[in-house]
Amino acid sequence: MNTIRILVITLMTLLGAGLAQAADGLIVVKSSHSVAATADKLEAVLAEKGMTVMARIDHAANAESVGASLRPTELVIFGNPKVGTPLMQCSQSVAADLPQKALVWQDADGQVWLGYNDPAYLKARHGIEGCDPVLDKVTKALAAFASAATR
Repeated sequence: MNTIRILVITLMTLLGAGLAQAADGLIVVKSSHSVAATADKLEAVLAEKGMTVMARIDHAANAESVGASLRPTELVIFGNPKVGTPLMQCSQSVAADLPQKALVWQDADGQVWLGYNDPAYLKARHGIEGCDPVLDKVTKALAAFASAATR
């Protein structure tokens, strides 16, 4: 796990300020768009790539409905059983983290970010063995989805 973590941090450093590590196991990408536009772009690229968007949750709107305020924050839940099922066959507990989720939020400085679970973190968290080709595919796909939604 430490080798993977060092590799991820090194790659993020090389890629520059557009990519950052937030909470443990979360890959975060800086967006050039508003929260809504980023989430819209993400939904479009997911549909284009054959992914199913299961839900889009507007946490700020939900907060407003109970008289509270929250900066723009949206969660997009998506997946594809062709990819998720093989992961669950390797370690069924990964189902707790599937389908995939992408969180788009605006920070206190007005910057918008898109974050998603690092597949390497899920591998370690769930003790996934024998699924490296699937995890590699997921890693590349998530990075591509995030890049398309944020640039």
